[in-house]
Amino acid sequence: MAAAATLGLPWLFGLFFVSGFAALVYQVVWQRSLFAIYGVNIESVTIVVAAFMLGLGLGSYAGGRLSLRPGVRLLRWFGAIELAIGLLGAVSLPVFRAVGAATAGVDGGAVFALTFGLLVLPTALMGSTLPLLVAHAVSVSGNVGRSVGALYFVNTLGSAAASLATAVVLLGALGQQRTVWLAAALNASIGLLTLAHGARAPVAAAAARQAADGGGPP
Repeated sequence: MAAAATLGLPWLFGLFFVSGFAALVYQVVWQRSLFAIYGVNIESVTIVVAAFMLGLGLGSYAGGRLSLRPGVRLLRWFGAIELAIGLLGAVSLPVFRAVGAATAGVDGGAVFALTFGLLVLPTALMGSTLPLLVAHAVSVSGNVGRSVGALYFVNTLGSAAASLATAVVLLGALGQQRTVWLAAALNASIGLLTLAHGARAPVAAAAARQAADGGGPP
């Protein structure tokens, strides 16, 4: 199938690599931030990991349901979600510090629930991006397996690169706040670029249904 009259798939794969990079920057920095607020303990690790897993799962489900709706402009949604992730990421550390100050001496269970809730929303947005892009990629390539595999690969590769770069380079060079701002700027750039081209993207409801059902040519 011919390439869509919008961002080509190689460009989208590149953007999704950057999206995965930004997501893991947040995870590493948020973990360090919670360590500073609540101490280095199993509770801080549990909050971040559990919130990421739950948020990604919920977001993936919601994104899959959204991609099945008739007339959905998938790239517009993807771009808007990336902007929302960037906005939430940019203000995340001040919010964490405010919550930490407000909950000093409060019961541990309440603090866990509040912090967990703060993390679930941005991670759910992150999780919703994969099914939206899969549906769009299927509408362009007509191949479900290749679309899922390629997008998952580049996103995971970006996450792996971020884990190394954040721990080894970014935190030491920029500090937590500027590292988060860098990730937010990446999300915002992805969002704006995608929205600029999303108006010309095809409506891919039929392809999204095919992807959700596991159909498509080999």
